[in-house]
Amino acid sequence: MSNDNTKLAATALVASGFGAALSYLMFQRQQDKNRPRSNSMTFHTPSDAPATIGNSRTSFIFQDPEYDINSGERNNSVSDNTTILMPHSHEERMRRRIAARMAVEDENSTPRQSVTVRVPASSANCGPGYDCIGLAVDLWTEVTVSRASEFEITAEGDGAEEMPKDDSNYIVTGVKAAYETANKPMPPLKYHVVSRIPYARGLGSSSAAIVAGIIAGLVLAGHRLPVWGSESLLQIAASIEGHPDNVAPVIYGGFQVGIHNGTRWVTERIPSPPGMQCVMFIPDFIGKTSAARAVLKDTISRADAAFNIGRVAFLIHALCLGNLDNLKWGVQDRMHQPQRAEGLYQHLFPMIKAAEESGACCAFLSGAGPTVMAFTSGASGDIFTQREKERTDYSVAKAMMEVAQTYGVKGRIVVTQASQEGARVVKVEPPFSSEFIKFRDNV
Repeated sequence: MSNDNTKLAATALVASGFGAALSYLMFQRQQDKNRPRSNSMTFHTPSDAPATIGNSRTSFIFQDPEYDINSGERNNSVSDNTTILMPHSHEERMRRRIAARMAVEDENSTPRQSVTVRVPASSANCGPGYDCIGLAVDLWTEVTVSRASEFEITAEGDGAEEMPKDDSNYIVTGVKAAYETANKPMPPLKYHVVSRIPYARGLGSSSAAIVAGIIAGLVLAGHRLPVWGSESLLQIAASIEGHPDNVAPVIYGGFQVGIHNGTRWVTERIPSPPGMQCVMFIPDFIGKTSAARAVLKDTISRADAAFNIGRVAFLIHALCLGNLDNLKWGVQDRMHQPQRAEGLYQHLFPMIKAAEESGACCAFLSGAGPTVMAFTSGASGDIFTQREKERTDYSVAKAMMEVAQTYGVKGRIVVTQASQEGARVVKVEPPFSSEFIKFRDNV
């Protein structure tokens, strides 16, 4: 028999075997579906644990019904463990892991005396993604919250003087929300803020404060929240802020796109192109979100809606493919930037034009303003050991500052990058680390 005939016979044999196996699998699946199904889920329960988990779930808030391991109304196709998992089925995989591992889990941990939380800045909208797209920016604020005999807020750094020092501070709002979620009384606390996020400049200082407060409050209260199928921390933060475009990247890092699915807020990460830098012109004056929203119309035309829908799709496509050349089309917008430029920030579009002509991939209004952000490319490794000619950040920064001077807007340029990491605990007393396990930074 020739080699070709041998290969043909082997291929036919493999194909027939695969077909038989597939037929058997489909037969078994059909048999399983025809069997009577109990309305309750059975778990293997340790001998020293309660037989049911009906009353043990204290922190599963905002849970999607199809991922609720206690729900008697689950979709059978989701709760059926014979369902083939696809690569993107992260939440279903986590649901099965939790269900198979234990029947009862104590969601609470030991209350802490003091905690320090590190939170990033963020830039919302990114042009057309109004209230739904944002990115974490590599500028950080640290918030320390400690049990005390009386209430106190102290602050240092960027915006420390303008920051509220009473319970209207969003950090306090976040802590209160955490204790309410834990269903525990909030004790007297003292707060110390080391701020490196410009206050009220369109870089998410309020969202950073909210998330820092929630995380600090949860740690102090000794309370944990579910993430998979719930994203409870995001729900609390977005319910305070009203939208997820800032709080999602503060929590998770990177570019995030968020929506409300009718039950809860849902967010997903968008890839961030390598070598991208953020060049920001930060004016000296404060931009109030209320004033920036007041200049917007309640309705938009169909043409403007179609324009923005296309730009959002183009933006996400460019980020996913790492096509930096297409970003300048993807950040175009008709919903908020033209109105805010006309009513509040006359320097906006001249600065965007100057930045792009000087080599920026794109530029846009950061959040509600007044900061203008440009993306540049070419960074690799430590930029201070890299030749400047390989990057465009310096020329873009110079062009943006020249426009600011032309329009009489005082401010400063800050060059940084997107942060792939979100908020995290950097210090806690007593620590989570022990002699058996050491967490990052020995937290």
